[in-house]
Amino acid sequence: MQIAKPSEIKPEVENRPLFSGKVTRQTLVSANTGKNFNASLINFAPGARNKFHTHTSDQMLIVTAGKGIVATEKQEFSVGVGDVILIPAGENHWHGAAKDSSFSHISIQPKESQTTQLEK
Repeated sequence: MQIAKPSEIKPEVENRPLFSGKVTRQTLVSANTGKNFNASLINFAPGARNKFHTHTSDQMLIVTAGKGIVATEKQEFSVGVGDVILIPAGENHWHGAAKDSSFSHISIQPKESQTTQLEK
């Protein structure tokens, strides 16, 4: 059994081109510690987000703090603490913080999932 305590995990700055604005990641379960999936707590500063992208598997987001936005090419949804979002494999989407709030979510995906950035 493994217990991850975000308060004890140092945030790492996300500086990949997929992200715009200040974003940090706290790895909760990695391919090294989890057999089947990865889980990370992603923290967005107000207005920060990721760019349009897809995954080769479903992705689950669990909102843990603040107010955020999840969007497809056709719709935008406001989300808050406790909301659970299931993004189907192959769906073009982005997620991030509202302009006036920081935002955090846990992201869970199978460890073999690949991400393709579609927005520059």
